[in-house]
Amino acid sequence: MPKNILSRARYRAVTKQRKLAVAGVAALGTAAIALSAVPGNADTVTTGAPATAAQVAKVATQDATLSGVKGTVTDRAAAQSVKLATIAAQQKAADQAAAKQRTDAAAKKAAADAAAKKAAQERAAKQAAARSAQRPQMQTVAAKTYANNLDGWIRQSLDIMHAKGIPGSYSGLYRNIMRESSGNPMAINNWDINAINGIPSKGLLQVIQPTFNTYHVPGTSWNIYDPVANITAACNYAAHRYGSMDNVNSAY
Repeated sequence: MPKNILSRARYRAVTKQRKLAVAGVAALGTAAIALSAVPGNADTVTTGAPATAAQVAKVATQDATLSGVKGTVTDRAAAQSVKLATIAAQQKAADQAAAKQRTDAAAKKAAADAAAKKAAQERAAKQAAARSAQRPQMQTVAAKTYANNLDGWIRQSLDIMHAKGIPGSYSGLYRNIMRESSGNPMAINNWDINAINGIPSKGLLQVIQPTFNTYHVPGTSWNIYDPVANITAACNYAAHRYGSMDNVNSAY
């Protein structure tokens, strides 16, 4: 046989053997995988052989066990979910109760503040009303006006005299004024003994300066010719000397 023919025959033989070897290895690997999937004990079911009753019962027991475990896990998960839901509901209720308490407290505080404010306003209104009730009386005295004539001068003098406790009446003042000066506040006596002595009588009630200075009534002018100041000083002097200007009927 030629040499090259022999070489080709050997090549084909070797190639076939290699293919068979590879196929055998693959078959062995598949078998190993199949065997590893079956529990390694005496009850292992042989591939291609019918399962025994014990093997079937064991598989059923395993399935039941797995189902029981699965059910237990499911029940526990459900219980945990219920527990979490209960806790969440309780927390929500607690938050709502706390919020209500805060709202109630805020409402009570607002009501108390409003009541206090109203009470303060009422007190202020009462005090203002009391001051208003008193003010007209004070204003009446302060705002009282008098005519700038003999009648007004006498009336103003009488108000001051009564406030100071000096006696006298309108008629007593008017009568003596008309006799002494005829109602002229600038009247002056330049001929009597007082004038000779250098201290003439002056004003409505003809008062000399020393007498005016001694019996001057506080709150009136220091001008001897001022009608009100002249009248009140003369009446103050007459009250000390005669008891009242009403008791004077001639030169005094």
